[in-house]
Amino acid sequence: MTEPIPAASGTAPAALFGASDVRRLAEEIGVRPTKTLGQNFVIDGNTIRRIVAAADIHADETVLEVGPGLGSLTLGLLDAAKSVVAVEIDPVLAAKLPGTVQQWRPDAAKDFHLVLADAMKVTELPVEPTALVANLPYNVAVPVVLHLLQHFPSLRHGLVMVQDEVADRLAAGPGSKTYGVPSVKAAWYSSMRKAGVIGMNVFWPAPKIHSGLVAFTRREPPVTSATREQVFAVIDAAFAQRRKTLRAALAGWAGSAAEAEQCLLAAGVDPTARGEVIDIAAFARIAEARQDRQA
Repeated sequence: MTEPIPAASGTAPAALFGASDVRRLAEEIGVRPTKTLGQNFVIDGNTIRRIVAAADIHADETVLEVGPGLGSLTLGLLDAAKSVVAVEIDPVLAAKLPGTVQQWRPDAAKDFHLVLADAMKVTELPVEPTALVANLPYNVAVPVVLHLLQHFPSLRHGLVMVQDEVADRLAAGPGSKTYGVPSVKAAWYSSMRKAGVIGMNVFWPAPKIHSGLVAFTRREPPVTSATREQVFAVIDAAFAQRRKTLRAALAGWAGSAAEAEQCLLAAGVDPTARGEVIDIAAFARIAEARQDRQA
């Protein structure tokens, strides 16, 4: 059963997928959601409305959607945005989606662009996106987000739905128990915040855990002479042994514990602190201090 959504003045209400629509579309192409691709299709129109509203999409924007699946979220995004670029890795789902858009949103079909590809390998798109909105597979959520933020600087903001635990990690700040590599690397590109929790019964099949919404806004990385790769190397080293002090954890990265201590002191960071208490700017200063000492 389809669910109407509020329409613009003078237009008929647009319909979003209900559970029966999703199952019928899947049956038409012989698709069963697979754990391998992390496929959990949204079957609730209210959830789609909530995601689109939380994403704060403007009418002149191009939205990048990763893993559109059968098109549940795609329809809601087409209603809100100027255009949608969808990246789908499953060829069977990708083959079906343009026809679904043509049937359900004929007026927006010309503004829908489909890319059959692995989102982790995409570096070019047919239209420059300004926002990312996606229901991401749990097992690749963090690397996909980081990859897209790196390769598409035109992405100014977005909203991703991920495993709730992953959402907490992405949005965590220094000092939090969930603060770690995803938190710090995401902070290089943007400010992230938890934007809500999604229950299990709005998906088919229903996952065993809740999902979390994470909203982000692009910002400039810390001002530093160190490269992103150099800063990320410090982050990886600091959290590889997160129970150790930074002096000890960075010993291998710096060449010795004594050299690590000198880099930390030059960066204004307490050598006895742990990585979980410092922010992205401090990691950048540490990387820069190392480069200065090697110059």
